[in-house]
Amino acid sequence: MTTSIRHIAKLAGTSVSSVSRVLNNSGYASPELRDRVEAAIRTLNYTPSKGARMLRGAPSRMIGLMLPSIDVPFFGILAHAIEQELFQHGYQTLICSTAENMEHEARYISMLLAQRVDGVIVASAFGSIEHFAVLRDARIPVIAIDRELNGVADDAVMADHEEGGRLMARHLIGLGHRTIAIVGAPAHSQPIQLRLQGITAEMAKGGIAPAVVAMAEEHSFAETYRLARELLASRPDVTAIIGTTDISAIAAIHAIQDRGFSVPNDYSVVGFDDLPEAAYVFPRLTTVAQPIRDVGQQAARLLEALIEAQQTGDESRQGAIVKVPVTLIARDSTGPVRS
Repeated sequence: MTTSIRHIAKLAGTSVSSVSRVLNNSGYASPELRDRVEAAIRTLNYTPSKGARMLRGAPSRMIGLMLPSIDVPFFGILAHAIEQELFQHGYQTLICSTAENMEHEARYISMLLAQRVDGVIVASAFGSIEHFAVLRDARIPVIAIDRELNGVADDAVMADHEEGGRLMARHLIGLGHRTIAIVGAPAHSQPIQLRLQGITAEMAKGGIAPAVVAMAEEHSFAETYRLARELLASRPDVTAIIGTTDISAIAAIHAIQDRGFSVPNDYSVVGFDDLPEAAYVFPRLTTVAQPIRDVGQQAARLLEALIEAQQTGDESRQGAIVKVPVTLIARDSTGPVRS
């Protein structure tokens, strides 16, 4: 039996009109009512039928963009690049900041379905990804960005994070460093894990291993500053610190200087991203540059191609994983190992 909004209303203990308000994100619905309706939707595995989507009219020209956070500089730059690229081609972007919370993700997915988005770009999925299946069931094209999302998206655009990790380690080893620590966050992030793989693989080639790997769950300056302070107190033999992001590396520089030491005379520090802040901090940060805007633009263009292929009935294309090259930019925060 096909599930209808009447079934949802019955299970949620509310009216059909209330379910309609939640589905279409129109009119007021209390948080408690929205929770009940969304729980019923998940229980009944309800998705708008293909026929219903066609009856609603022409493509919406709206795209959903799901990000973990927009107050992290990397994701702010990424969102701007994607929004500008899509706008130039006649699309409007609905930006969803999910805090890597599955309930937030599920709510945003319901909203994007109600808004009849033509496609979704996802850099947010955390933990279980079962709630993303409704997008595929509704035949909405999905692109993963900054990570792969097997089972959700056949297409992904991301920097070559593992190679970036190799570049960081190779640079420090070339300067004579052997006692190298890693500080970063968030520990669960797929890009961060790939960078760690690259770092440890490159160090293993030289017969060494990281002296310390200190990872926080929260990606913030304060958390990585705290980890760097603890590292400096417990391991005075360390001569170089790898920050898994520029924010982590800048936090390490502040921790070193606050303890009365110098960068790079006492400690070398390298980061990853090449945010604008990397060139403003003192000393200027050596970092692996990932072309953030290029990643965003390529993801937007790939999604546009997917939407066009769907609208023209072209089912021939295969999924693509695009890895954008990265480069190391040597600045003032790294130097030869201290004597």
